[in-house]
Formats: sequence, structure tokens, C-alpha cells
Amino acid sequence: MAISPSHLTLQSQRLGPLPLVNHVLRRLGLDTVLARALPESRRQHVSHAKALGVLLRSVLVEREPVYRQQETVATFAPNAFGLDVDEVEQLSDDAIGRALDRLFDADRGSLLTQVVVAAVKRFDLSLDELHDDSTSIKFTGQYRGARGRRVRGKRAPAITHGFSKDHRPDLKQLLFILTTTSDGGVPVQFRSADGNVSDVVTHEETWDALCKVTGDPTFLYVADCKLCNDDAMNHIDRRRGRFLTVLARTRLEDREFREWIQTHEPPWETVRDAENPRRQDGPRDHWRAFRHRLPSKEGWPVFWLSSTLLALQQEQSRRERIARAEQQLDQLQQQLSGSKARRRKHEDVADRVQAIVDGQGVGRWLVVTIQGTENHRYRQATPGRPGPNTRYVRRTKRGWALEWHVDENMIAYDRRSDGMYPLLTNDRSLTVAEAFAAHRRQPAIEKRFAQLKTVFEIAPVLLKNEARVEALFFVYFLALLVQALIERELRRGMAAAGITDLPLYGEERACRRPTADQVFRLFSHATRNVLLHRGREVRTFHPQLTDLQRDVLRLSGIPTSVFSRRS
Repeated sequence: MAISPSHLTLQSQRLGPLPLVNHVLRRLGLDTVLARALPESRRQHVSHAKALGVLLRSVLVEREPVYRQQETVATFAPNAFGLDVDEVEQLSDDAIGRALDRLFDADRGSLLTQVVVAAVKRFDLSLDELHDDSTSIKFTGQYRGARGRRVRGKRAPAITHGFSKDHRPDLKQLLFILTTTSDGGVPVQFRSADGNVSDVVTHEETWDALCKVTGDPTFLYVADCKLCNDDAMNHIDRRRGRFLTVLARTRLEDREFREWIQTHEPPWETVRDAENPRRQDGPRDHWRAFRHRLPSKEGWPVFWLSSTLLALQQEQSRRERIARAEQQLDQLQQQLSGSKARRRKHEDVADRVQAIVDGQGVGRWLVVTIQGTENHRYRQATPGRPGPNTRYVRRTKRGWALEWHVDENMIAYDRRSDGMYPLLTNDRSLTVAEAFAAHRRQPAIEKRFAQLKTVFEIAPVLLKNEARVEALFFVYFLALLVQALIERELRRGMAAAGITDLPLYGEERACRRPTADQVFRLFSHATRNVLLHRGREVRTFHPQLTDLQRDVLRLSGIPTSVFSRRS
């Protein structure tokens, strides 16, 4: 049959990095797990599992709000989002909202366990060492009804004011608790908590949930100093668990060591000696550590660390804070001694001085005294030219004068232990090097929080129902999991191939630790062209991949055929 050129049309379908995302989702079996966990209704045109799959892929690739999902999917090849043409037309924000409702009602704990177990088996993840931390997610609405009420028989989180890690105490928030592996920082546990919940009380529940995922309590649980409380540590220790945390500065062991080190030299051993991570010409990043001969009050080992860069930073910070406090005291002195200064009570002046000292945290090094002053002025008692018998009247103006000095002895005392802090563990078999290495991997979880807030732009959350918000957070956890797996596979492939960097930055500059966002940007323009004759497909032109794109796929263990799949 002859084909008339006038009846031919060329249709472009965006793919972007969705083939990579779909490959990872297929390995996890996530779409199948969601379909089994979320019951469907006969009246719905798009299943809950597919609606959540669309939202998950959108969070990873486009990051559009819920009400714009249909517009977003329409610009891509429909099957890239797991939908056909008819389902795209039926996709609406109501459909996604109802899917979030079903996700909230479902057993998300079991769902999370299934997904993580699949990730462990199919991506060979190690669960021997897990790192936990939390961050706050800010909300800009009132959320007057989000007070921990029960929604369809399940308690929803309370969106309320609390300690804001975003430095926005004026906004309400929720707590986002995340646990990652030491092997690539892959998220394996997540839950949200009320906005005013302290990190101190979250570790017991988190550790219990991790035991269900791992099936064994002997993994090393690493967290910050919020774990250093009797309830959480004893809870883990009594159940044969292992933990590593920073010993709180308020503990007696910390004060005793800082007194002891004034006249003793610990048996330090070097555990790290590397170039300055920020400045090529800066001092080296040198770490020392040793196991203290005295255990903690519980009888557990205490490791002390010492960092040269941290010591320099603390010294500079101390001097800067003292300088700022002196400037503020000088301004206060000018106000007290000015010509129009009014009489103030001693208590008022003392409160203002204390506010300055406490605000800068220099109470240990800056000594301030308040002294009363009297300024006498004499004038004639009667008008007229003064003479030998003129009587004068003295008028006294009372005020306050501030005097301060820096206690150099106290500074020298604190400088002796600058850059030092202790670690506490109940694992007596840990060596100094092992404890330091595990602790050094803890800040990697902050990269996941940075992805959550900058790359995924989780705030503002444009949802009013707190139950849907909690379900949406679960979707963001799945997005973090997918991104972390893509990053991990690429970096492992680079290490196995002996490749130190890839030209993924602008102007083909070298990137030593590629992120998933950079990989997605590399494939953002991937497009499939379909030649149609009278609406029927004649031929498909798959994306022509560049050499760099092929290298990234090869190193990530992803076949190039993912860009020629139709589903």
C-alpha cells in the first residue's frame, strides 16, 4: 500500500531519564508491591498503584505539584509513566489524592519492609552498619486541625511548632526521620513524627523497626548525640544491639577528660591524614584518636577524637564571638553614658549584659562588671554675676559603667582540648580505627536531607490533609531510595573500572562523585520520535545516545535497550 507523504506526521515523545528510573523500579518490583498493597475500586479509571507511580516518577524527574501531574505526563511518552493514552486523560489531582489516602490507610510498615528487602537482595546492600538522623520539614499554612487527630482509625501526625532545623521557628513543621546504609547512603527506613517531638525519644522506635527489616539486632546503629540518653542506649543494649554515638557534652566523663588533659598527654594514634577538603593550600585534615582507659559510667568504651581543622575552627569561632560581644557591650556602654541616658535599675543593666554574653556564648571567657557612676555638676543657687559670697548647688547624675576583660587563662584551658570530642559505644570489640570510620560516615545522611529539600523541593507542601502529607512523605522516601541506588551503582561501576571522574559538570568539567541529579540532567533531552500515517504508527526512531550517556549506562549496569522499551 502506497503511503502518501501528506498523511505522515512525526510525533515527538519525551523520555528524559525515565527509562533509568523505570529500570530501577522494575528491579525493585515496586509497581507490583504497590498494586498488591493498595486495593482498587471498580469505579476508578486509574489504579491507586499507577497514580502513585506517576507521582513517584514526577518527584524524581519533574518535581511538579500534585495538581499539575496530568499536564506533566502529557508532555512525556505516556508509557514512560506506566500509563496508556486513555489513562493519561483520566489522571487528575483527585485520583492522586485518593491514592495518597489509600497509601495512608495501608500497612506502610510492611510495604516499606518489602521494598527494602528487595533492594537488599537485588542490589546487594549491606545492613551491617546503619546511620540515623532527622530533619524538620517546614509548612507555611495554618493547619489548625492537624493536631494528631485520628483519620479513618489511624493517628495522623501533628503539624505544629517545634525546634526548626531550617531556622524558621515561626513556621509549623513535621519531623522527617531517616535511616541509611553505610554502603552508599541508601535509605532503608523512614517515618514522620509530630513537629514538636524531640530526637531523643525517636531512637527506640526506629531501632525496633530496623530490627524487623534486618532480621538481626546485631547491626551497628550510628547516630548523633541525641542517642546518648539512658532510655535509648539501654533499650538497644538489653536487646543485644550495638550502637555508636557522640558522648553528650553535659556528661561527667567529658568534663573529667578535659580536666585530665590539662596535665596529661593521651596516647594518640593517627586515624586520618589527608589534604584539606576545602583549600588546596590549607592545613591538612589530620585526625587522631585513642580509647580512654576509663570507661563510661555504664562500663562502655569511650573513644576520644582530635581534629586539627576542628581545633582551628573552634579557636577562630571563639575569638569572633568574643569580638562581637565586646562590640555589643561597647554600644551598650555608649547608651548608658550618653547625654540623654535615663536612669536604669541595676537589674535591667545586668539583664542586658547577660543577654549579650549568653547570645554569643562567651560566658566562660568574658568577665563583665557593672559599676555605679556619679557625675557632679555645680550651678549658682541664685541668678546674677558670681562673687565671693555666691552659693552653689551641686547636682549629681548617677549612672552605670561597664568594665570587661578577657580571661586568657580560661581560654588557654579550653584551647588545650579544642578539636576534641568523645564517642560512646557498647561494642567492646570495636577498634579505634573502626569506631572513627563508622563515625565519619554519619554526615553522609545530610546529603540525603539536602536532596530532599533542594533537589526534590519537598517544601512547600501544597496539601491540606495531614494524612495525605504523611503518605506523600512516604513517596519522597521511595524517591530518595531510587536516587541513592542510581548513585551507588554508578560510583561502584566507576571504582570497579578504575575511573576517577566523569565529565558531567558544565563545560564537560570532571565530576568525581556523580549524583543522580547530574545523571538525570545528562539524559533530560532524550526523545523518541514516532512516524504516524493517518494516526497509525509506521516507524519508531529511538534516542541516539552519546558516548558519555552510553558510558554512564554501562558503568551503572543499565542496558542501553531501556531507551527502546515501550513499557
